[in-house]
Amino acid sequence: MQLLDGKALSNTIKDELAEEVGRIRQSDLKIPHLAAVLIGDNPASESYVRSKVRSCEKIGFQSTLIRRKADITEDELLEIIDDLNKDRDIDGFIVQLPLPKHIDEDKVTLAIDPKKDVDGFHPVNFGKMAQGLPAYLPATPFGIVTMLDRYGIETSGKECVVVGRSNIVGTPMSILLSRKAKVGNCTVTLTHSRTRDLAAHTLNADIIIAAIGIPNFITGDMVKEGAVVIDVGINRVEDASKKRGYRLVGDVDFDAASEKASYITPVPGGVGPMTVVSLLMNTLKACRERDYQ
Repeated sequence: MQLLDGKALSNTIKDELAEEVGRIRQSDLKIPHLAAVLIGDNPASESYVRSKVRSCEKIGFQSTLIRRKADITEDELLEIIDDLNKDRDIDGFIVQLPLPKHIDEDKVTLAIDPKKDVDGFHPVNFGKMAQGLPAYLPATPFGIVTMLDRYGIETSGKECVVVGRSNIVGTPMSILLSRKAKVGNCTVTLTHSRTRDLAAHTLNADIIIAAIGIPNFITGDMVKEGAVVIDVGINRVEDASKKRGYRLVGDVDFDAASEKASYITPVPGGVGPMTVVSLLMNTLKACRERDYQ
């Protein structure tokens, strides 16, 4: 079994991005600028955004963090988005999810200029991705594809089972792996909470992408020998032995699955860091593609 070390790979890619920023600076071109909008004080969101800001600093990107309290109105948030759409110095931006319940996340997503949608959630980018056209790919699926590519894992002709059908991970992942591309050409089965006899599908899978949001949902007896296991989940479970009172686990029972898998991602340190670095790659792309004349 080989560990798919997302933390190490993301650091390698960050070093590559930092070198590119150095060349941009030497050429006196515009430095990529990523903005993040954080609403409320959700601990997980705080952690994600801090990681994104630190990563920008590490590679030399400009970054802007816009914080607002949870009682912000939907109209006020939409006004912030409109300002970011119009700000020519901002190449791309994200609105960190989840949002307070009184704000319509779909309305917020639709308000973002697709050319600055570095999270890849806007229907314009999603549609282009589905048709195999150039687009900003959703950050987590982009990170997984990059990981499979960098580790040299063959996908062509393989049976892939995606567990979870969200618009953020599961559905775009199924599209990307079925496309005619270097990392693609899979026969993909998209499963979910209503799938009957899920194990019958996963036991046939050469590649399992687990993104259902349930701790240790994929057990060892659901994984065939030699399968590649990508665990997208990050769940808190109570653990009195830990100082903070909990530990992080994925959607896969790592100990059991790792006895059968040929490759497997850890949690934490697997897919998570690749999501952040994918956001940076999308921001660099946005900076290159915009017209600053």
